[in-house]
Amino acid sequence: MTLNRKIRMGMVGGGQGAFIGAIHRIAAGIDGQIELVCGAFSSDAERALASGKELFLPEARCYSDFETMMSAEAQLPEGERMDFVAIVTPNHVHFPVAKAALEAGFHVLSDKPATLNLAEAKELAQIVARTGLKYGLTHNYTGYPMVQQAREMVQSGQLGKLRKVVVEYPQGWLATPIEQDGQKQATWRTDPKRSGAAGCIGDIGTHAENLAEFITGLQIKELAADLTAFVDGRLLDDDGNILLRFEGGAKGILHASQISAGEENALNIRIYGETGGLEWHQMEPNTLLVKHLDAPTQIYRTGGGYLGESATAHSRTPAGHPEGYLEAFANIYRNFAADIAAELSGAEAPAYAKEYPSIQDGVRGMAFIEAVVQSSQNNAAWTPLSI
Repeated sequence: MTLNRKIRMGMVGGGQGAFIGAIHRIAAGIDGQIELVCGAFSSDAERALASGKELFLPEARCYSDFETMMSAEAQLPEGERMDFVAIVTPNHVHFPVAKAALEAGFHVLSDKPATLNLAEAKELAQIVARTGLKYGLTHNYTGYPMVQQAREMVQSGQLGKLRKVVVEYPQGWLATPIEQDGQKQATWRTDPKRSGAAGCIGDIGTHAENLAEFITGLQIKELAADLTAFVDGRLLDDDGNILLRFEGGAKGILHASQISAGEENALNIRIYGETGGLEWHQMEPNTLLVKHLDAPTQIYRTGGGYLGESATAHSRTPAGHPEGYLEAFANIYRNFAADIAAELSGAEAPAYAKEYPSIQDGVRGMAFIEAVVQSSQNNAAWTPLSI
């Protein structure tokens, strides 16, 4: 039996002037499997209502706060209420919204990082386990077909035993103190009360950490970190350089920066094993370079008939048609919705339905942030991740 309706989504955050909320809504809508039915789009009641009206939602389902939204939606008939909530707020609101949603009986798909700190992440993991509900985290770069292909190749042993991982995420948009001029995205990301203990590392360093662990299948055991706030007056790091030690003996380097002048969104990763290597760049996402000790470098491309099962499942268009950020983001939403639909209908879920980052990834991300900050405060001392 298949589900004969769309999966119903509510949203907390993402109102007027927000960047990431619109991205989430586009991603959720690409496959036509999800519909937005309600939201608490702002902590300001008037803006929340105005934002909902702009999205053509009925006024009765444009809530002034997330607590009211959870209570009201839970009281609606099963055929009307939302199935899951998307959390697209600044970091400090992630935990209270996720907790309220799970305890009201709703699945959760949250922007990253999972929470404001590690203690909250561990508590959230306990709530997810206790409720038995689904929790996903939008580490959207895992949704790229070539990232899926890289993981398949690494984990099938095509590179041999892994030795070295180099992952970089340079941006330049915070090279000047734009938060002092009230730039919305910069203002909350540089505020410890809303962003957490780390700035650049929490915002994009966790993407690099998650990408490295996702592709390699290895977990970071300990690290040595040097964080800097280069911009005068900035309270949180805007640059970080980190040495990594993985379980199994592989070593790594993680560099994340938001003051690398002229850089756009240059996430990239290189992985080297005993017999070969891989290289992938987010700004050229359809291409994966596969390197060999004794043969020329191979170029793998999205849409090729030679790709693995998971990479093929995450490809959307014929070869030569660009698939980028929105499509990768949409893959996370598609997979999460398919997982919910399978549970609601009792049907067997497609293989890709479990392909979305979990609460365990969220806990690891927060443990990474905590270890990085602690290490940097101790002159780059080697620091284990406290899971």
